[in-house]
Formats: sequence, C-alpha cells, structure tokens
Amino acid sequence: MEKLYDVTAIGELLIDFTENGLSPQGNPLLEANPGGAPCNVLAMLNNLGKKTSFIGKVGDDQFGRTLKSTLVELGIGTDNLLLDKVVHTTLAFVHTAADGDRDFSFYRKPGADMMLKEDEVQEEIIAKSRILHFGTLSLTDEPVRSATKKALEYAGKHGVTVTFDPNLRPPLWNNLQDAKEQIWFGLSRCSAVKMSEEELEFITGERSLDRGVEAVRNRFDIPLICITMGKKGSRAYYKDHVFVEKAGFVQEHTIETTGAGDTFCAGMLNFILDHGLEDLTEQDLAKMLTFANAAASIITTRKGALRVMPTVEEVKALMG
Repeated sequence: MEKLYDVTAIGELLIDFTENGLSPQGNPLLEANPGGAPCNVLAMLNNLGKKTSFIGKVGDDQFGRTLKSTLVELGIGTDNLLLDKVVHTTLAFVHTAADGDRDFSFYRKPGADMMLKEDEVQEEIIAKSRILHFGTLSLTDEPVRSATKKALEYAGKHGVTVTFDPNLRPPLWNNLQDAKEQIWFGLSRCSAVKMSEEELEFITGERSLDRGVEAVRNRFDIPLICITMGKKGSRAYYKDHVFVEKAGFVQEHTIETTGAGDTFCAGMLNFILDHGLEDLTEQDLAKMLTFANAAASIITTRKGALRVMPTVEEVKALMG
C-alpha cells in the first residue's frame, strides 16, 4: 500500500497552561499553549519535512476546536481527530521551577483524550503510514487503552514500524504498578523507544543506565533504545553491540523544559525514517543524538512546544 504519511501518532492532544508572569494584582498569568506529547513530536517532524497525521479525541469546546485548527495550521493530518460532544478537552497546568523543570496538574477525570474508542481508529490511516508512534497517556484508562491496542494491531498487520515514548506522568495513574505494566506492554510492541533515565530506573529498578538497558533487552529485543539525561545529553543503545553518548547543548536562556523530550523523540524518528533500523554505525547514532540534543535544547528557550518547534536551520546553526 502507498505510504501517505511518514508518521502517525495516537494519544493525547490537550491545552498546557504555562505560567507567563504576574498580573498587576500579583496573580500568576497562565498562557493556553496547545500541547500533548504525540502532537509535539509530529509538529517537529513537519518542520523536518515529514508528512504526519494524528489519531485522537478532543472536546467539542473552545479548546478542542482551537487544537484542531492548530493542527490544520501546522499541516498535521486531522482525518482521525474526533470531537467529543460530552467530555471536555483535557487541560494540564504546568508549574515551572527556577531551574526550568516542571510539575504537572491535570484536569482529566475524565478528559476527551481518554474517550477514543477502538472502533473509531481508522485502519487505513495506519496502513498508509511508515511509523506509528505512541506513549502511555493513551494506556492509562479505557476506552483509549483498547483503542491504542487496536492501532498497534493494525500496525502489526500492515508492517508499520512502531515507536514508543513512555512519557510517564504519575498523577494520571490510579497506581504506579499499573503504569509499570503498561510501559512494559509498550516496550513489547516497539522497534525503537525514547525514555528518560528516570523512566528507565522506574521500570527496571536499576540506577545504572547500562544495567537498566540490559534488563529491558533481556525481556524484549528492541533494536534502538535512546535514553535522555536532561542537561547531560543522551545515549543510544543499538542492538547488543553499539553504544554512543553525546553531551547536551546547555542554553543560558532556558525557561522551561516542556516539549524537550518530544523534540528529541522527533529527531530520533526523523533519523529512522531517513536511515532505517538496519546496520547503523556509531557515526550514524552520534549524528542522530547530536541533532536531537540540539533541537531539544532550543525548545527549552521557548514557551510551550507545539507551535514553536525549531527549524532545521536553527538546529544546524546551534550544532555549528
């Protein structure tokens, strides 16, 4: 079947309320930024010249309609984006610490992104994609958990490469044991994964990255495992014999880290689209990590993520 899309992602599309100064009365001002990890990834891929589509659900409300029009404006396919007439769009409030790190409060009990049903997932869109990308926010609850599993089933049926980002948000889980089980489920279905060092330790109990990756590999044969380490940079583990680490690009103007992991993830997916997952060398992986690290570092200097992803020129300029 002809591939119309480079990457289709399934999951959450929401509003990130981020702090943006104080009012004259001294109250925090919040800016409504379009967000959600899967679409952040797609927005960056579009900037890299790739064709993308999104599968998910938002509320048929002011925020949901804004989100849909944002995706249209960015060139992300919305043929499988539904508007829920009953449940409102999910909202996330992002509290930023002095060092740019974040804490999240979610309004999602329920949120429209949780309401996607398996019979609403369009098989044809997945069949026409080269990669299907997903995270764990669409595995927290039913019916979207079953919808995600149906999407993965379609990917398997049509030979579509599957990539995964756990993107652990503890407040959204009823219990962390369930989170752990669903991350392992995600790992059982993917050919490439991007996770943070904290997520790797969470599922394996290993503080050493090497031992953590070994624990994952002992269970599932995932060709490419990328671990992000914040300011310290990132690592790539390829099959059982290639390991590369590249330092991060530290910005003096970092304001918040929202979207950094998603921007990195887009760099990884872009590399897979251009090079595949066969016979990768240390040089290949070093190039991939350097580009992804640079792109991720640029997004930390901007408010929000979805609308302000860096261009190829900006990333190359930072790489020097």
